[in-house]
Amino acid sequence: MLSRRFAKAMARNCLPTIRAATRGTMRNARFYGTHRLQFEPAPKPWNLGFAIVPEQYAYVVERLGKYSRTMYGGFHLMIPVFENVAYIHSLKEQSLEMEQQTAITRDNVTIAMDGVLYVRIIDPVKASYGVSNCLMAISQLAQTTMRSEIGKMTLDKTFEERELLNDALVQAINTAAEPWGAECLRYEIRDIIPPDTVRDSMDQQAEAVRKKRANISESEGVLQADINIAQGAKRALELKAEGESAAIKMKAEGEAAAIRMKAEATAEAIRRVSEALEEDEAEKALSLRVAEQYVDAFGKLAKESTTLMLPSNANDPSAFVAQALGIYSKVVDKQKKSSKED
Repeated sequence: MLSRRFAKAMARNCLPTIRAATRGTMRNARFYGTHRLQFEPAPKPWNLGFAIVPEQYAYVVERLGKYSRTMYGGFHLMIPVFENVAYIHSLKEQSLEMEQQTAITRDNVTIAMDGVLYVRIIDPVKASYGVSNCLMAISQLAQTTMRSEIGKMTLDKTFEERELLNDALVQAINTAAEPWGAECLRYEIRDIIPPDTVRDSMDQQAEAVRKKRANISESEGVLQADINIAQGAKRALELKAEGESAAIKMKAEGEAAAIRMKAEATAEAIRRVSEALEEDEAEKALSLRVAEQYVDAFGKLAKESTTLMLPSNANDPSAFVAQALGIYSKVVDKQKKSSKED
């Protein structure tokens, strides 16, 4: 009989605690017709001399109406009648869904916004005695703070600087909620809904920006194509000029080499002729060579032209050869005299 009574007492004491841990936190808010958040406190267990606290929960115990202690996860003994569990808090991170509300931006545009607030109880005593309903107060503070922050920004900034807006809301809420024993971990804005007229104008503006970018890209492409064509033509002219210059240079070098070789050959021939003239019977060989060139020159004149100018003694090659040898002898004598004087 005693064991049955003890089991019943345990069930009567523990079941409300477990239900408080599950139902009281999962259904932490209800929406009514006025869209006002109403948070339900978790049901309190009976005091039968002991209490079993679930993990990540805190029970605030009062003795004769005054704060006594805070019990965390585990088995705890209590004084019947004199002590009771006054408050139950979850130490887990909790998400509070913010209802959709309207706000006016700095440029006088009315927008609708909603979001999700993530909070956690860090001091159960402050959360119990610092404010009547901690989560309710934080949710109301988040709504008023969001309206205040939106009023400082223009409509375009609310879309561009959403992360900065979230950080500003978290900082403002943490500053105000510190005496309440709660901490705001983050605030996420889900939707920012401007009026229909503003959305139409935003769509038109976005379309105009896209067309502008397309036109700019097209014009830059045409400009780059023209630049590439001009650079190609310029490079072709440069390569052509370089080729012609190289060809002229090579031709000039070839002609200079030919002239140089011809001059060297002529000088070598003259040197050998002068050496040969110093030998015996050189005059006979020279006379024979002059006579051969004389005949060859007259043969070429007959082939290249129909008009011929002949000397008076053209029928006597020996006289012409003698005349040439006489001129050569005078030149040689003159050179010898000049070399002796030197």
